Formats: sequence, structure tokens, C-alpha cells
Amino acid sequence: MTAAPPSLHVIGIGADGWPGLAEATRDRIRAAAVILGGARHLDLLPDDVTGRRVPWPSPLRAGLPDLLAGIPLGPVVALASGDPLVSGIGTTLLDLLPEGAVTIEPAVSSVALARAEMGWPAESCAVVSVVGRDVALVARELAPGRRILALSSDEHTPRAVAELLATQGYGESTLTVLGDLGSPAARRTEVRASDCRGTFSRLNIVAIESVGTSVGASWTAGLPDSAFEHDGQLTKRDLRASALARLAPAPGEHLWDVGAGAGSVGIEWMRAHPTCTATAVESDPDRAARIGRNARTLGVPGLGVVEGRAPDALDGLRRPHAIFVGGGATRDGVIEACLAALRPGGRLVVHGVTLETEQLLASLHREHGGELTRISIEQVDAIGTFRGWAPLRTVTQWALTR
Repeated sequence: MTAAPPSLHVIGIGADGWPGLAEATRDRIRAAAVILGGARHLDLLPDDVTGRRVPWPSPLRAGLPDLLAGIPLGPVVALASGDPLVSGIGTTLLDLLPEGAVTIEPAVSSVALARAEMGWPAESCAVVSVVGRDVALVARELAPGRRILALSSDEHTPRAVAELLATQGYGESTLTVLGDLGSPAARRTEVRASDCRGTFSRLNIVAIESVGTSVGASWTAGLPDSAFEHDGQLTKRDLRASALARLAPAPGEHLWDVGAGAGSVGIEWMRAHPTCTATAVESDPDRAARIGRNARTLGVPGLGVVEGRAPDALDGLRRPHAIFVGGGATRDGVIEACLAALRPGGRLVVHGVTLETEQLLASLHREHGGELTRISIEQVDAIGTFRGWAPLRTVTQWALTR
């Protein structure tokens, strides 16, 4: 961006529109040389607002730099819905413009209005934005008795959320669709997820009272293997929990899951916190497609999947905070590329089941230090009419913190 307005005042507008604004806020809008906003917001302005009205570009984020660079000097106002920092344009503008260039004047957020309408204290419910996002994000929050507020994209979102709940075993959940909150046209519609019909307001929030099973609900590492679709190429539950304990997911951090198989490590990394991100690298096209399905089912549809073979497939990826190598450690250049990518404080965990990989990991441990562990697991299995211990394949684990 070569230029930007010296200041941009972002004003939140409630569903009651212009009449609901304070007089001082109206005066600020009247004084603006340029007024940015969506078509709906710009249409709310009365005729005595004479500033040039400029609609947001489409696609929004890609078009914003050029739009902002072309705005002449003078007072500039941007209009937004409710609180501009609740899944709103305010967040995007703060990301794009220099520090101090954006000021925010919020109205009461739709989330606050929804909590008040439902009588749900803030600490008693989760908030998930599916505005322009996959409704599968709701799946991460599902648990019996869980209250969730889903911020909708449009009038079709409630039905999409209902379909998701039904496929996740939560079809008996109650959905309360809150439309046009804060306006005279506000409406409240209560439906069961398995029987979601009717039409809904374009501006709505879906309040979910979860009724269903708890399978897959835990955010603690080590989901049951049955939670994942797989062809046998899966980091098993106990090994996965051990790896993730050493990978140590933290908010905002990024993981590479190399030789991802079913994607279980990357998926559980992202389930640890909504801001955790991951890229799964998998050379087999069927498995790569399966990773995407698993990620959506388990509520992390944003997991990136790269179909390719390391180390070449690692070129150009976002630099990670942690790396898991579940397969292909002995391939030339893989471990070297992973070590080179690690930032200070970064974690690397490598699993091996073959003698060749074990020898490699022993050599790496001797050279770089870290933690070298052999993990042997036995599970009860039938022996005729009796039961006995059946050993699983022993796994060697090397863990390093840079």
C-alpha cells in the first residue's frame, strides 16, 4: 500500500440503524468526506449525509489496500455492524493499516444482545463465528449441555448448522435463531436441529443448546482412534498423546504434520486452541483427501493439506513453531529441512518403527541432544476362550526443543 487515509474512524451501527446512533456520532458521519461501508449500511444514511459513499470491494481483503490507497485526505468514516471487532471489518482494518490509524466506536454487539435475549452469562457459553467460514467450526465446541452462539453468514446458516449437528449425533439439540436483534423487526425462532425448517432473517445468530453424545468432545490429546477415518496409517491414540505433549500446542502457533497419514496429529493440535493452525503434508492423494474430511468432522476445517512429498513439499510453507514427522524420516533431506525450519523454542518430534529409522534417531540424539524414548504398548486380546496381552509395534520417539 503506497498511501492510506491519515485516520479511519470505524463506527458500529445496531440493527435500529441511524435513529439508534448518538447525536455526536451522527455529526461525525455528516462531517466525513468519505464514508465506507457495505451497501446495507450506506443505505441507512439520510440525505443530509453528503460525504462520498464508497462500498467495500469484493473480494474484501484483497481489494482493500487499493481502495484505501485511493482515498483522498480528509475525515474518513467506516460503517460496521454492532461491535466492529466481533467478527467484523474493524479487525481487518487494524491488520492492514499502521498502528494508530484506526479508531473504533462500537455499538452493542450482536453477541451481547444474543446473550441478553437467551439469559446466558458470558462465562456460560462459547462464541463461534461462521461468518464467511465453514460451519464445521461449530463441531469443535460440541459437548453434552454445551451452550454455543454461532454468528451466521446469512439466512442459510441456521439450516447448515442444524445439518452439522444431526451428522455429529446432536440432532436433539435446540436451536434458537435470533434474527434482527436490536431492531423493531427482531424475531426469535426455536427449532430442533433434526427438524430445522422455515425461513430466517438474513441477520441472525444461532443459539445452540447441545444435546448429544460426548464422543470426540475432548480437547485433551488422545482422541479415540475410531474418531478418525483411516486406512491403518494413523498415529495411534497413546502415541499421539505422547507426541502432542512434547509438541506442546500454544495459542497462535503453527504445526507441520509431515507424513500426515490420517492427519490426526495436526487435527488434535488445532483442537487444542481456536488460534492454533497446522499444515498436513501427505504424498498419497487418497489420504490427503481423507485428512480434509477428518478435519471437518472434528471441527478444524481450516487445517491446510499439502499433497506432496517432503522435503520438496515443505518449500514455501509458513514457518512452523513445531513439527511432527510421522513418516518418511529416513528420506534424504527431510530431517535437515525440518531442523532448518525450526525457530528458537521450536519443537520437533519424530516417530520411527523400523531399525533404519531407529538408527537415524539415535544418531540425531547423539548429535543434537533432546529426548529419545522407546514406547511399547500392549493391549488385551483374545487367546482362545481366555485373554492375554498383545504387543503393538514398538515406536522410537525423538523429541527436540530448539
